[in-house]
Amino acid sequence: MKVYLAGFNVDTTVLKELEEKSGKREDITPEVLSAAYARISRDPRPINEIRADARKEVERSRKSNQTIIFKMGHHSVAEHAIFNFDILGVSRLAMEEAEHFRLCSYTEKSQRYITLDKDFVIPEEIKGTHEEALFVKTIHLQNEAYFKLFEKLKDYVFKKHKDLAADPKKHNLLEGWAKEDARYITALATESQVGMTINARVLELLLRRFASSPLSEVKNLGKLIFEQVNPIAPSIVIFREANDRDVKTYPELREVTKDLFEKIYEKKIKEVELVEYPEDGDKLILSALLHTAGNLPYKKCKSIAAKLRRKKSEEILKATWRNMQFYDSMLREFEYVNLTFNIVLSAACFGQLKRHRMSTITSQSYDPNLGLTIPESIKEIGMEKYFREIIDKTNDTYAVINKKIPFAAPYILTNAHRKRVLMRLNLRELYHISRLREDQHAQWDIQNISAAMSKEAKKVMPLASSLLCGKDKYNEDYQQIFGQLPAITQAVLPGARKIQ
Repeated sequence: MKVYLAGFNVDTTVLKELEEKSGKREDITPEVLSAAYARISRDPRPINEIRADARKEVERSRKSNQTIIFKMGHHSVAEHAIFNFDILGVSRLAMEEAEHFRLCSYTEKSQRYITLDKDFVIPEEIKGTHEEALFVKTIHLQNEAYFKLFEKLKDYVFKKHKDLAADPKKHNLLEGWAKEDARYITALATESQVGMTINARVLELLLRRFASSPLSEVKNLGKLIFEQVNPIAPSIVIFREANDRDVKTYPELREVTKDLFEKIYEKKIKEVELVEYPEDGDKLILSALLHTAGNLPYKKCKSIAAKLRRKKSEEILKATWRNMQFYDSMLREFEYVNLTFNIVLSAACFGQLKRHRMSTITSQSYDPNLGLTIPESIKEIGMEKYFREIIDKTNDTYAVINKKIPFAAPYILTNAHRKRVLMRLNLRELYHISRLREDQHAQWDIQNISAAMSKEAKKVMPLASSLLCGKDKYNEDYQQIFGQLPAITQAVLPGARKIQ
């Protein structure tokens, strides 16, 4: 057995410094890895030797990539080429487009932990129009409100949590709580930044989608990303131009369906609604577990599961959970049950929910008619009326811009404004969300949404959903089911007792 480290991410500044010392090299490109790995299936030589040849003949490697990836259709080899991007000065609205892709990694500047400055994006669609002055004036009102709310919230938080305030080391934590609620008044035009890691196959898709976007900011972002990549790896990012599928499909869908929505209004807004689920979710999970544990076909396992008594069903599920800790994921068999939720949530909350990219998330545009999510702390400091006054002015500006430049209108909306999301996920993924987002350390808005999702799931599959909870409650819930704490917790806390 042999293992070679073929490559790893290196900061481009380091690469430039190395080039300055040793001269320019053609083989500093991820293309050689894609070309080498593409040849593995047909070249009998050891991989490390194939890779060495690819480094020596970069142009040949590039031609090989073009042939294998695009002419032969083996796009997966482009996934071996990885890029890291620093993306700065992009609006929160455009950042939602950048973070839309499943097979990427993102770390974004957090509005919860960093005091916002007054930087914001003026969309190209608005620049030079009569609406620009109104747009800028409204952003300034929002930013002024942010700093006013932040100071009052900071004072409120420090007084409410005097025990924590007594420790200077906790001051950043307390200020963070004030910032995360003050940001609800800031616009989606507010500038942000993100570190993004992406493979070449997904990058090509991203560039194509960006080129097809109706927003100039998103189009320009795609151009800038391509300018950085093309000199380094010209052979693995080819189909990047806008196409009819991405440009026309959704507009045509809206046009052909608009008559169906006339005079239909949603009077009562429900924040979290479980709209689709299997009637026998618990039995489906049990059937999948039986299939893995035994040697019978799935239909037979399903027949057995249908006849199981509750006690035996609990015994089987307990066997899957007994050796788990709060950080362990559910077994893969829990993916065989899907749940679909219709969720109405704030822009601030969507910024967190969209991170769960293994689920299927589609959404409508932000809509002032869906109301607001106002932090309770804003109400408790007596600033709700002021908050709503800023929102009313924001909505007036939105209405003016929406009449003439509808694609750019959402830039002026705030983190408190809401959109409607359709989210489909399997039970295993819901467990992951529950552990992370229902935890007491999670932000309150996403905590509320996650808890509501878990509550709905427990109604329709009470057995398989028994351990849905935040990681802070895991030991407590585990103890309720098993009568003792998890094994590792017992080792750390030897005095832990069983429930009497």
